[in-house]
Amino acid sequence: MTLLPKFIYHYYEAEVGPFKTLSDLSEEHSENELEKIRRNGETFASKRSEDYMTIRRELEQRVRTLFIEKGGKPLRETPISMTLGPCQWIKEWYKDGQELKIPIEFFDHKTISFTYGDIFPAMRYNDKKPYRKKVYTLEEIKEVVSINGIPQEWNKDGKNGPDRYIEVQVWCDVDINNISVFK
Repeated sequence: MTLLPKFIYHYYEAEVGPFKTLSDLSEEHSENELEKIRRNGETFASKRSEDYMTIRRELEQRVRTLFIEKGGKPLRETPISMTLGPCQWIKEWYKDGQELKIPIEFFDHKTISFTYGDIFPAMRYNDKKPYRKKVYTLEEIKEVVSINGIPQEWNKDGKNGPDRYIEVQVWCDVDINNISVFK
C-alpha cells in the first residue's frame, strides 16, 4: 500500500512569487498576461492554447461545485494549484522555478480538494480510468493513492499517459509569512 505524502508542493516563477494564479485576474487581464507569456516563449505556459483560460475557469468551477457537494468549504472563488508530493517536472516549467513544501496538516481539510492528475486531464479525458471526472477529499484521495499509487513515482517521464502528479486545489488564501519555515 502506497502511503500518502505528508507535504504538498507549490511551484512558481521566482520573478512572480508564490500563490499567484491567472484565474484571480479578470478575463481580459488574464488573457493579456498569458499573451505576454506566449510571446516570451521560454516556459511551458507559453505553449498553452488560445482557449486555455476559458477551459481552465470552467474546470475550476466544476471542481469547486463538486467539492462543495462533498462538504468542502472553499474560501476562494478560484483555487491555488499545488501537488501532493514533489514533482520536479513542474519546477522545470518555469524560467527560474521555485518550490515551497508545506505540511498537508497546515491546511483545514475542508479547504483542499484533489484530482488524480492535473485538473485538465483529470476532468476532461474519456479514457474510462476510474478516477476521471472526480474530485476527492483528503480521506478519499488516500484510498485512490492506495489503489493507484503516486503518478510522480510511476509516470515521471509521462510515457504512461497524462497523469504526472496529483493536483491539490487549495481553496483558501495562503500567507507566505506563516509558511516560510517550510521552504
